[in-house]
Amino acid sequence: MKSIIIILDSAGIGADFYAHEYGDEAANTLMNIKKAVPSMKLPNLIKLGLSHIEGCGILADGSDISAKSPAGSYARLMAKSKGKDTTTGHWEIAGLVTKDPFPTYPNGFPPDVIEAFEEKTGRKTLANRTASGTEIIAELGAEHMQSEDLIVYTSADSVFQIAAHEEIVPLKDLYKYCQIARDILKPPHGVARVIARPFIGSPGKFVRTANRHDFSLPPPAPTMLDFIAEKGLSVHGIGKIYDIFVGAGITKNTASKSNMDGVDKLLEAMKSTDEGLIFINLVDFDMLYGHRNDAEGYANALMEFDARLPEILSLLGEDDILYLTADHGCDPTTKGTDHTREYVPLIIYGENLRQGVNFGTKEGFGHVAATVLDHLGTAGEVDGESLLGLLRK
Repeated sequence: MKSIIIILDSAGIGADFYAHEYGDEAANTLMNIKKAVPSMKLPNLIKLGLSHIEGCGILADGSDISAKSPAGSYARLMAKSKGKDTTTGHWEIAGLVTKDPFPTYPNGFPPDVIEAFEEKTGRKTLANRTASGTEIIAELGAEHMQSEDLIVYTSADSVFQIAAHEEIVPLKDLYKYCQIARDILKPPHGVARVIARPFIGSPGKFVRTANRHDFSLPPPAPTMLDFIAEKGLSVHGIGKIYDIFVGAGITKNTASKSNMDGVDKLLEAMKSTDEGLIFINLVDFDMLYGHRNDAEGYANALMEFDARLPEILSLLGEDDILYLTADHGCDPTTKGTDHTREYVPLIIYGENLRQGVNFGTKEGFGHVAATVLDHLGTAGEVDGESLLGLLRK
Protein backbone atom coordinates (compact mmCIF):
# COMPACT_ATOMS: atom_id res chain seq x y z
CA MET A 1 0.00 0.00 0.00
CA LYS A 2 1.55 3.28 -1.10
CA SER A 3 0.72 6.94 -1.64
CA ILE A 4 2.06 8.77 -4.67
CA ILE A 5 2.14 12.58 -4.69
CA ILE A 6 2.90 14.29 -7.98
CA ILE A 7 3.58 18.02 -7.82
CA LEU A 8 2.86 19.76 -11.13
CA ASP A 9 5.15 22.61 -10.17
CA SER A 10 3.33 25.97 -10.50
CA ALA A 11 0.07 24.60 -12.00
CA GLY A 12 -2.15 27.18 -10.29
CA ILE A 13 -5.84 27.54 -11.06
CA GLY A 14 -6.67 31.15 -10.27
CA ALA A 15 -5.89 34.05 -7.95
CA ASP A 16 -6.81 33.17 -4.38
CA PHE A 17 -8.25 35.32 -1.60
CA TYR A 18 -4.80 36.75 -0.75
CA ALA A 19 -3.57 37.30 -4.32
CA HIS A 20 -4.07 41.07 -4.12
CA GLU A 21 -1.41 41.21 -1.39
CA TYR A 22 1.09 39.93 -3.95
CA GLY A 23 -0.13 41.85 -7.01
CA ASP A 24 -1.42 38.62 -8.56
CA GLU A 25 -5.10 39.41 -9.06
CA ALA A 26 -4.90 38.55 -12.77
CA ALA A 27 -3.08 35.25 -12.28
CA ASN A 28 -4.72 32.02 -13.45
CA THR A 29 -1.99 29.76 -14.74
CA LEU A 30 -3.85 26.84 -16.33
CA MET A 31 -6.84 28.81 -17.60
CA ASN A 32 -4.73 31.62 -19.08
CA ILE A 33 -2.53 29.05 -20.80
CA LYS A 34 -5.66 27.45 -22.28
CA LYS A 35 -6.81 30.83 -23.56
CA ALA A 36 -3.37 31.51 -25.05
CA VAL A 37 -3.06 27.99 -26.50
CA PRO A 38 -6.63 26.83 -27.34
CA SER A 39 -5.27 23.61 -28.86
CA MET A 40 -4.12 22.40 -25.43
CA LYS A 41 -5.98 19.21 -24.55
CA LEU A 42 -5.58 17.28 -21.31
CA PRO A 43 -7.94 14.30 -21.72
CA ASN A 44 -6.50 12.13 -18.96
CA LEU A 45 -6.43 14.90 -16.36
CA ILE A 46 -9.99 15.77 -17.42
CA LYS A 47 -11.06 12.15 -16.93
CA LEU A 48 -9.70 12.29 -13.38
CA GLY A 49 -11.70 15.43 -12.63
CA LEU A 50 -9.54 18.49 -13.37
CA SER A 51 -12.23 20.37 -15.31
CA HIS A 52 -14.80 19.73 -12.55
CA ILE A 53 -12.78 21.84 -10.09
CA GLU A 54 -14.30 25.29 -9.57
CA GLY A 55 -13.14 27.65 -12.30
CA CYS A 56 -11.53 24.95 -14.44
CA GLY A 57 -14.40 24.15 -16.82
CA ILE A 58 -12.65 25.87 -19.74
CA LEU A 59 -10.06 23.09 -19.74
CA ALA A 60 -12.69 20.70 -21.10
CA ASP A 61 -13.11 22.84 -24.25
CA GLY A 62 -16.58 23.94 -23.21
CA SER A 63 -18.06 20.48 -23.75
CA ASP A 64 -20.96 19.32 -21.59
CA ILE A 65 -19.21 17.75 -18.63
CA SER A 66 -22.15 17.88 -16.25
CA ALA A 67 -23.23 14.34 -17.13
CA LYS A 68 -19.73 12.89 -17.14
CA SER A 69 -18.57 11.34 -13.90
CA PRO A 70 -14.83 11.80 -13.24
CA ALA A 71 -12.78 8.82 -12.13
CA GLY A 72 -11.13 10.79 -9.34
CA SER A 73 -12.22 13.15 -6.60
CA TYR A 74 -11.14 16.75 -6.50
CA ALA A 75 -10.77 20.00 -4.60
CA ARG A 76 -9.47 23.54 -4.97
CA LEU A 77 -6.92 24.30 -2.25
CA MET A 78 -5.90 27.68 -0.84
CA ALA A 79 -2.64 28.04 1.06
CA LYS A 80 -2.68 29.08 4.69
CA SER A 81 1.01 29.97 4.59
CA LYS A 82 2.41 33.39 3.94
CA GLY A 83 4.22 33.41 0.62
CA LYS A 84 4.09 31.81 -2.81
CA ASP A 85 7.39 30.03 -3.12
CA THR A 86 8.48 26.44 -3.63
CA THR A 87 9.54 25.79 -0.06
CA THR A 88 6.39 27.26 1.47
CA GLY A 89 4.13 25.28 -0.87
CA HIS A 90 5.86 21.94 -0.37
CA TRP A 91 6.15 22.29 3.38
CA GLU A 92 2.43 23.02 3.61
CA ILE A 93 1.60 20.03 1.40
CA ALA A 94 3.61 18.03 3.94
CA GLY A 95 1.56 19.51 6.79
CA LEU A 96 3.66 22.47 7.96
CA VAL A 97 2.27 26.01 7.67
CA THR A 98 4.72 28.90 7.28
CA LYS A 99 3.31 31.74 9.40
CA ASP A 100 6.09 34.25 8.77
CA PRO A 101 7.11 34.74 5.13
CA PHE A 102 10.70 34.13 4.14
CA PRO A 103 12.64 37.37 3.52
CA THR A 104 12.92 38.72 -0.01
CA TYR A 105 15.37 41.25 -1.41
CA PRO A 106 13.89 43.36 -4.22
CA ASN A 107 16.82 45.77 -3.93
CA GLY A 108 19.51 43.11 -3.67
CA PHE A 109 21.22 41.69 -0.60
CA PRO A 110 22.65 44.06 2.04
CA PRO A 111 26.38 44.87 2.02
CA ASP A 112 27.15 42.80 5.12
CA VAL A 113 25.79 39.64 3.45
CA ILE A 114 27.70 40.20 0.20
CA GLU A 115 30.91 41.19 2.00
CA ALA A 116 30.80 38.06 4.16
CA PHE A 117 30.12 35.92 1.09
CA GLU A 118 33.01 37.44 -0.89
CA GLU A 119 35.40 37.09 2.04
CA LYS A 120 34.58 33.42 2.66
CA THR A 121 34.57 32.40 -1.02
CA GLY A 122 37.55 34.49 -2.05
CA ARG A 123 35.62 35.69 -5.11
CA LYS A 124 34.00 38.99 -5.99
CA THR A 125 30.37 39.13 -7.10
CA LEU A 126 28.46 40.60 -10.02
CA ALA A 127 24.86 41.88 -10.21
CA ASN A 128 23.33 41.47 -6.71
CA ARG A 129 19.87 42.41 -7.93
CA THR A 130 16.53 40.94 -8.95
CA ALA A 131 16.79 39.35 -12.37
CA SER A 132 15.63 36.63 -14.71
CA GLY A 133 18.15 33.78 -14.67
CA THR A 134 18.44 33.48 -18.42
CA GLU A 135 18.69 37.25 -18.88
CA ILE A 136 21.35 37.76 -16.21
CA ILE A 137 23.70 35.18 -17.71
CA ALA A 138 23.15 36.66 -21.17
CA GLU A 139 24.04 40.07 -19.79
CA LEU A 140 26.94 39.19 -17.48
CA GLY A 141 28.12 35.77 -18.64
CA ALA A 142 31.00 37.09 -20.73
CA GLU A 143 32.19 39.40 -17.93
CA HIS A 144 31.96 36.48 -15.49
CA MET A 145 34.10 34.32 -17.77
CA GLN A 146 36.75 37.02 -17.96
CA SER A 147 36.77 38.10 -14.31
CA GLU A 148 35.74 34.75 -12.76
CA ASP A 149 33.49 36.72 -10.38
CA LEU A 150 30.28 34.98 -9.31
CA ILE A 151 26.91 36.18 -10.61
CA VAL A 152 24.63 36.62 -7.59
CA TYR A 153 20.99 37.48 -8.09
CA THR A 154 17.54 37.02 -6.58
CA SER A 155 13.87 37.20 -7.61
CA ALA A 156 10.52 37.99 -6.03
CA ASP A 157 10.96 34.69 -4.20
CA SER A 158 13.16 34.15 -1.18
CA VAL A 159 16.25 32.94 -3.04
CA PHE A 160 19.98 33.64 -3.23
CA GLN A 161 21.08 32.38 -6.65
CA ILE A 162 24.64 31.89 -7.84
CA ALA A 163 25.27 31.51 -11.56
CA ALA A 164 28.63 30.35 -12.87
CA HIS A 165 30.00 28.82 -16.06
CA GLU A 166 30.94 25.19 -15.52
CA GLU A 167 34.27 25.67 -17.31
CA ILE A 168 35.16 28.65 -15.11
CA VAL A 169 33.83 27.41 -11.77
CA PRO A 170 33.78 23.61 -11.40
CA LEU A 171 30.52 22.23 -10.02
CA LYS A 172 32.14 21.10 -6.79
CA ASP A 173 33.32 24.66 -6.16
CA LEU A 174 29.96 26.17 -7.07
CA TYR A 175 28.21 23.83 -4.65
CA LYS A 176 30.80 24.72 -1.98
CA TYR A 177 30.09 28.42 -2.51
CA CYS A 178 26.36 27.74 -2.19
CA GLN A 179 26.92 25.99 1.10
CA ILE A 180 28.96 28.98 2.30
CA ALA A 181 26.05 31.25 1.37
CA ARG A 182 23.62 28.91 3.12
CA ASP A 183 25.71 29.09 6.30
CA ILE A 184 25.76 32.89 6.12
CA LEU A 185 22.05 33.31 5.35
CA LYS A 186 20.56 32.66 8.76
CA PRO A 187 17.72 34.75 10.31
CA PRO A 188 17.06 37.59 9.81
CA HIS A 189 18.43 36.80 6.36
CA GLY A 190 17.18 33.21 6.36
CA VAL A 191 16.19 32.93 2.69
CA ALA A 192 14.25 29.81 1.79
CA ARG A 193 16.76 28.57 -0.76
CA VAL A 194 20.28 29.11 -2.04
CA ILE A 195 20.39 27.84 -5.62
CA ALA A 196 23.35 26.83 -7.76
CA ARG A 197 22.68 27.90 -11.35
CA PRO A 198 25.46 26.49 -13.55
CA PHE A 199 25.56 27.23 -17.26
CA ILE A 200 27.66 26.45 -20.32
CA GLY A 201 28.22 27.87 -23.79
CA SER A 202 29.74 31.02 -25.22
CA PRO A 203 28.61 34.67 -25.25
CA GLY A 204 25.28 34.90 -27.03
CA LYS A 205 24.77 31.16 -26.68
CA PHE A 206 24.73 30.54 -22.92
CA VAL A 207 22.39 27.80 -21.65
CA ARG A 208 21.72 26.63 -18.11
CA THR A 209 22.46 23.00 -17.36
CA ALA A 210 20.57 20.32 -15.43
CA ASN A 211 23.17 20.52 -12.61
CA ARG A 212 21.12 22.98 -10.60
CA HIS A 213 21.16 22.24 -6.88
CA ASP A 214 19.06 23.78 -4.10
CA PHE A 215 20.30 24.40 -0.57
CA SER A 216 17.16 24.93 1.51
CA LEU A 217 16.47 25.81 5.10
CA PRO A 218 15.49 22.69 7.04
CA PRO A 219 11.82 22.46 8.09
CA PRO A 220 11.44 23.91 11.61
CA ALA A 221 9.22 21.03 12.75
CA PRO A 222 8.49 17.42 11.73
CA THR A 223 6.45 16.91 8.56
CA MET A 224 4.48 14.10 7.02
CA LEU A 225 7.76 12.70 5.69
CA ASP A 226 9.24 12.30 9.17
CA PHE A 227 6.14 10.57 10.53
CA ILE A 228 6.07 8.06 7.67
CA ALA A 229 9.79 7.33 7.93
CA GLU A 230 9.56 6.91 11.71
CA LYS A 231 7.08 4.10 11.14
CA GLY A 232 9.71 2.30 9.08
CA LEU A 233 8.06 2.92 5.74
CA SER A 234 9.83 4.09 2.59
CA VAL A 235 9.79 7.80 1.73
CA HIS A 236 11.15 8.15 -1.79
CA GLY A 237 11.80 11.71 -3.01
CA ILE A 238 12.20 12.23 -6.76
CA GLY A 239 13.41 15.47 -8.33
CA LYS A 240 14.06 18.37 -5.97
CA ILE A 241 12.03 16.95 -3.07
CA TYR A 242 15.20 15.99 -1.16
CA ASP A 243 16.58 19.52 -1.53
CA ILE A 244 13.34 21.20 -0.43
CA PHE A 245 13.23 19.20 2.81
CA VAL A 246 17.02 19.02 3.23
CA GLY A 247 16.64 15.25 3.37
CA ALA A 248 14.47 15.32 6.52
CA GLY A 249 12.29 12.22 6.58
CA ILE A 250 13.46 10.99 3.17
CA THR A 251 14.76 7.43 3.06
CA LYS A 252 15.58 7.32 -0.66
CA ASN A 253 16.50 10.10 -3.08
CA THR A 254 16.45 10.01 -6.87
CA ALA A 255 17.50 12.97 -9.01
CA SER A 256 15.75 13.79 -12.26
CA LYS A 257 16.83 15.83 -15.26
CA SER A 258 13.45 16.76 -16.72
CA ASN A 259 9.73 16.16 -16.38
CA MET A 260 9.81 13.07 -18.57
CA ASP A 261 12.92 11.71 -16.87
CA GLY A 262 11.07 12.28 -13.61
CA VAL A 263 8.08 10.28 -14.85
CA ASP A 264 10.43 7.47 -15.89
CA LYS A 265 11.95 7.47 -12.41
CA LEU A 266 8.48 7.52 -10.87
CA LEU A 267 7.42 4.45 -12.84
CA GLU A 268 10.55 2.62 -11.70
CA ALA A 269 9.83 3.59 -8.08
CA MET A 270 6.22 2.43 -8.30
CA LYS A 271 7.37 -0.97 -9.53
CA SER A 272 9.88 -1.40 -6.72
CA THR A 273 7.96 0.10 -3.77
CA ASP A 274 5.40 -1.94 -1.84
CA GLU A 275 4.66 0.39 1.06
CA GLY A 276 5.19 4.04 1.86
CA LEU A 277 5.28 7.37 0.03
CA ILE A 278 6.64 8.35 -3.37
CA PHE A 279 6.85 12.15 -3.64
CA ILE A 280 7.87 13.74 -6.94
CA ASN A 281 8.22 17.30 -8.20
CA LEU A 282 8.00 17.98 -11.94
CA VAL A 283 9.85 21.27 -12.15
CA ASP A 284 9.92 21.97 -15.90
CA PHE A 285 6.47 23.59 -15.89
CA ASP A 286 7.78 26.28 -13.54
CA MET A 287 11.46 26.53 -14.37
CA LEU A 288 11.40 26.27 -18.17
CA TYR A 289 8.03 27.78 -19.03
CA GLY A 290 6.32 29.70 -16.21
CA HIS A 291 9.34 31.84 -15.34
CA ARG A 292 10.11 32.37 -19.02
CA ASN A 293 6.60 33.52 -19.99
CA ASP A 294 6.33 30.63 -22.43
CA ALA A 295 2.64 29.69 -22.50
CA GLU A 296 3.03 27.44 -25.53
CA GLY A 297 5.93 25.54 -23.98
CA TYR A 298 3.96 25.18 -20.75
CA ALA A 299 0.95 23.85 -22.67
CA ASN A 300 3.09 21.33 -24.53
CA ALA A 301 4.66 20.17 -21.26
CA LEU A 302 1.21 19.68 -19.72
CA MET A 303 0.08 17.65 -22.72
CA GLU A 304 3.28 15.61 -22.58
CA PHE A 305 2.62 14.78 -18.94
CA ASP A 306 -1.05 14.07 -19.59
CA ALA A 307 -0.05 11.51 -22.21
CA ARG A 308 2.01 9.65 -19.59
CA LEU A 309 -0.79 9.49 -17.01
CA PRO A 310 -2.16 6.13 -18.24
CA GLU A 311 1.27 4.57 -17.59
CA ILE A 312 1.19 5.87 -14.02
CA LEU A 313 -2.39 4.72 -13.42
CA SER A 314 -1.62 1.27 -14.79
CA LEU A 315 0.97 0.69 -12.05
CA LEU A 316 -1.30 1.63 -9.15
CA GLY A 317 -2.10 -1.28 -6.85
CA GLU A 318 -5.68 -1.72 -5.69
CA ASP A 319 -4.88 -0.11 -2.32
CA ASP A 320 -2.63 2.66 -3.68
CA ILE A 321 -3.68 6.30 -3.86
CA LEU A 322 -2.49 8.94 -6.33
CA TYR A 323 -2.50 12.66 -5.49
CA LEU A 324 -2.01 15.31 -8.17
CA THR A 325 -1.50 18.87 -6.96
CA ALA A 326 0.71 21.97 -7.20
CA ASP A 327 2.73 24.19 -4.87
CA HIS A 328 1.84 27.67 -6.23
CA GLY A 329 1.22 29.35 -9.58
CA CYS A 330 3.54 30.83 -12.19
CA ASP A 331 1.29 32.30 -14.85
CA PRO A 332 3.36 32.73 -18.04
CA THR A 333 0.80 35.16 -19.49
CA THR A 334 0.97 37.79 -16.76
CA LYS A 335 3.42 40.65 -16.43
CA GLY A 336 6.63 39.58 -14.75
CA THR A 337 8.38 36.25 -14.45
CA ASP A 338 7.76 35.33 -10.82
CA HIS A 339 5.53 32.86 -9.00
CA THR A 340 1.89 33.84 -8.61
CA ARG A 341 -0.34 33.43 -5.55
CA GLU A 342 -3.10 31.05 -6.68
CA TYR A 343 -5.40 28.26 -5.67
CA VAL A 344 -4.01 24.85 -6.62
CA PRO A 345 -5.84 21.75 -7.85
CA LEU A 346 -6.04 18.53 -5.90
CA ILE A 347 -7.06 15.30 -7.60
CA ILE A 348 -7.22 12.06 -5.59
CA TYR A 349 -7.57 8.72 -7.32
CA GLY A 350 -7.54 5.12 -6.13
CA GLU A 351 -9.13 1.95 -7.42
CA ASN A 352 -10.96 1.35 -4.14
CA LEU A 353 -12.01 4.97 -3.58
CA ARG A 354 -15.30 6.65 -4.38
CA GLN A 355 -15.34 8.61 -7.61
CA GLY A 356 -16.49 12.11 -8.31
CA VAL A 357 -16.39 13.47 -4.75
CA ASN A 358 -16.26 17.26 -4.92
CA PHE A 359 -14.59 18.71 -1.81
CA GLY A 360 -15.08 22.26 -3.09
CA THR A 361 -12.62 24.90 -1.95
CA LYS A 362 -10.64 24.00 1.15
CA GLU A 363 -8.19 26.15 3.06
CA GLY A 364 -4.82 24.55 3.56
CA PHE A 365 -2.59 22.34 1.45
CA GLY A 366 -2.08 20.20 4.56
CA HIS A 367 -5.20 18.15 3.80
CA VAL A 368 -2.88 16.20 1.50
CA ALA A 369 -0.55 15.33 4.38
CA ALA A 370 -3.40 14.36 6.70
CA THR A 371 -4.96 12.12 4.04
CA VAL A 372 -1.65 10.44 3.22
CA LEU A 373 -0.94 9.73 6.89
CA ASP A 374 -4.45 8.32 7.34
CA HIS A 375 -4.03 6.12 4.27
CA LEU A 376 -0.69 4.75 5.43
CA GLY A 377 -1.86 4.24 9.01
CA THR A 378 0.66 6.69 10.39
CA ALA A 379 0.16 9.07 13.30
CA GLY A 380 1.55 12.58 13.28
CA GLU A 381 0.50 16.15 13.96
CA VAL A 382 0.02 18.05 10.71
CA ASP A 383 -2.04 21.09 9.77
CA GLY A 384 -4.95 19.57 7.88
CA GLU A 385 -7.77 17.08 8.01
CA SER A 386 -7.93 13.72 6.27
CA LEU A 387 -10.31 13.49 3.32
CA LEU A 388 -10.18 9.71 3.32
CA GLY A 389 -13.37 9.21 5.34
CA LEU A 390 -15.48 10.60 2.48
CA LEU A 391 -13.56 8.62 -0.11
CA ARG A 392 -13.86 5.12 1.33
CA LYS A 393 -16.52 3.00 -0.35
